[in-house]
Amino acid sequence: MNGEDTAAPYARAFFWKGQVTSMQSFEFYSPTRILFGADTELQAGAQIRALGCSRVLLVCGGNSAAASGLLARVEQCLEQAGLAVRTLSGVHPNPRLSLAREGVRQALEFGADFILAVGGGSVIDTAKAVADGAANPETDLWQFWLRKIPLTRSLPVGAVLTIPAAGSECSDSAVLTNEETHEKRGLGSDLHRPRFAILNPALTTTLPPYQVACGVVDIMMHTMDRYFNPCTDNNLTDELAEGLLRCVIQNGRRALEQPGDLHAMSELMWAGSLSHNGLTGLGGTKDFAPHQLGHELSAMFDATHGATLSTVWGSWARYCLDANPGRFVRFGSRVWGLEAGSKTPNEAALAAIEATEQFFHGLNMPTCLSELGCGVLDESTLGELAYGCTYYQTRTIGTFRVLNEEDILAIYRLANH
Repeated sequence: MNGEDTAAPYARAFFWKGQVTSMQSFEFYSPTRILFGADTELQAGAQIRALGCSRVLLVCGGNSAAASGLLARVEQCLEQAGLAVRTLSGVHPNPRLSLAREGVRQALEFGADFILAVGGGSVIDTAKAVADGAANPETDLWQFWLRKIPLTRSLPVGAVLTIPAAGSECSDSAVLTNEETHEKRGLGSDLHRPRFAILNPALTTTLPPYQVACGVVDIMMHTMDRYFNPCTDNNLTDELAEGLLRCVIQNGRRALEQPGDLHAMSELMWAGSLSHNGLTGLGGTKDFAPHQLGHELSAMFDATHGATLSTVWGSWARYCLDANPGRFVRFGSRVWGLEAGSKTPNEAALAAIEATEQFFHGLNMPTCLSELGCGVLDESTLGELAYGCTYYQTRTIGTFRVLNEEDILAIYRLANH
């Protein structure tokens, strides 16, 4: 899938210097049925009934789904399809292990055979966790997240998406936060892929600007954490990722400048699903170091996921730039439209990083720890973050540049202002 890069000759000149590996073999599996458009939430009952299920535990967040009337519409459509329904509410951002455990208890008591999420990524991740636990009542579900017991079965899950951001409606992953130990961890499994995802953009048009901005960052980062990888051949996957990023940047600006813009939110909603179903990383090795760095901040400070990602990305990028400056040069050219001119590769790469941070600032998103609201942290706290990010010295993170505890600490230091 190599091709001549006529659009960015400067990027090409440095893209091929040094370590370059070809696109790897891959298997693509994305079985989630997408129902996109107006009033598609009214199809949830028929979708569940077609799967042969009859007892639904509906998982949702706070009051917004109820106040908007969405929850009542979904419950009514389930009942009209002849389904028994019980509702579990109260999901918070950085989804809590304790509520997932309560969901497991209720699913078992109710005899649920299907878990339906109505909400954003935290709600969907909680639904996936409940499905895991209810299918394995002999095991505390946190054991799956600690990788102490392999996940081999789960209940089917569906999603009615209300926040374009995490992409969990199409992904194989789910994240949980253990409030007792202040650990935030993810678990990937094909068993986590929802059977269907309902995407009605009209459900997103009343979101607060902060939620929209956090979602834009999360969508971008799911793409960029695949784009920046050691398999940096010029291929169609790169083109898909770059196009998706340009779309999110354009419509992210529009969504904040024109709150409630249906077209912008439609584009963001579809981009969010595509950003995390695996498509934009085919043929490469996922990096996801910024996600891991951000998870530690969320676990320690209960900070919003998207905001933690914008906080650490620039520091990660500057620290890892030397692994392949040409990748950042191409990113600047293809995504931001930057002209290299007489700049050196490192100067052009830094310009791309700065353009990204300027965009984050334009969304009122943080790019350092003080802007996140943590203040400037002492060395002991930074060390605790780095230690936790390595899962207590049992792993490294990243693939674009493999990072150990010392590297992770250095990145947190760069962000500590």
